[in-house]
Amino acid sequence: PPSDPSCPPEIPKTESTYEEHVILKAFLLKSMNSFAPVFYVAFFKGRFAGHPGDYVYVFKDFRMEECSPGGCLIEVCIQLGIIMLGKQLIQNNVFEIAIPKLKKMYRTYKEEKAGSADEEDKDSKREPQRWDLDYDLEPYEGLSPEYMEMVIQYGFVTLFVASFPLAPVFALLNNVIEIRLDAAKFVTEIRRPDAVSAKEIGIWYNILSGISKFAVITNAFVISFTSEFIPRMVYQYLYSETGNMHGYTNHTLAYFNTSNFKPGTAPHDTDFDRQLRICRYKDYRDPPWSPESYQLSKQYWSVLAARLAFVIFFQNLAMFLSMLVAWLIPDMPRSLKEQLKREKALLMDLLNQSQREMKCSHF
Repeated sequence: PPSDPSCPPEIPKTESTYEEHVILKAFLLKSMNSFAPVFYVAFFKGRFAGHPGDYVYVFKDFRMEECSPGGCLIEVCIQLGIIMLGKQLIQNNVFEIAIPKLKKMYRTYKEEKAGSADEEDKDSKREPQRWDLDYDLEPYEGLSPEYMEMVIQYGFVTLFVASFPLAPVFALLNNVIEIRLDAAKFVTEIRRPDAVSAKEIGIWYNILSGISKFAVITNAFVISFTSEFIPRMVYQYLYSETGNMHGYTNHTLAYFNTSNFKPGTAPHDTDFDRQLRICRYKDYRDPPWSPESYQLSKQYWSVLAARLAFVIFFQNLAMFLSMLVAWLIPDMPRSLKEQLKREKALLMDLLNQSQREMKCSHF
């Protein structure tokens, strides 16, 4: 409520400021709904599941879900493929045309039903005029929904391109189709919009710039923490005796003594004829015969340090390359800058000369 001191009301001074605030809040809510599942699979799934003998349970009965032994990267790839192909390419484009048509049919049906109730009215039997047909079209709601759709798509393409490199291809295919669908929608299904002049796209540029910067960080974490790229490099250059990937799988598996299972947590049935005392699971932990059994091993801290170092290196490299490209390809050519400077200098000389003439005329 407006009287609540913990929620002060916003009083923007201009209409553009009000629209920017609304767009920013709508984008934050939309992005959370769109990106949250992918972020969960990429960065949180399986991170807090525990290990054999010390699993994490929810409500004391349900274990936290884990990734497959190969990691969660393939799940992120599949989820992005479904989103880009199913939701972005098929669902959005179908709804783009279907919803305005259904609304138009519903409004036409209501008007025909209201017109048939008055059969004595002779004007109701006349042929519909152009303005009557235009009134049945879908009201124009502005370009914000169109911008929002493209910005969310840009987020899917850039934030997780390291896990799904085909995302730009699906985005290109979607945009080629949507260009024609939007043209048909604006010409045949929506009322004529009012022309409003604008010098730029407004806050959408800042949103796109923020997504681009955030995408560098997310891709760095996807490569270093979600994929097996860094653990493989660490094993090859630090622990492998032959300098290749031979023995990598065995290196990533920890040992567990089955007698350390807590009551009720051990598997009921196994496919083996004899009782197993030692099993293997994917983690970097000390073996049960070690003085610090089941604690994080030195290999874990080596891999973690390499992952953090890669994140820092990747982020700084991307920042340096972006600055280099911006310097090599400026927004305004140097010749145009010099011409504008000369025009500004000439204008200042004319102003100074006119001021001196005015002072001389007074004397």
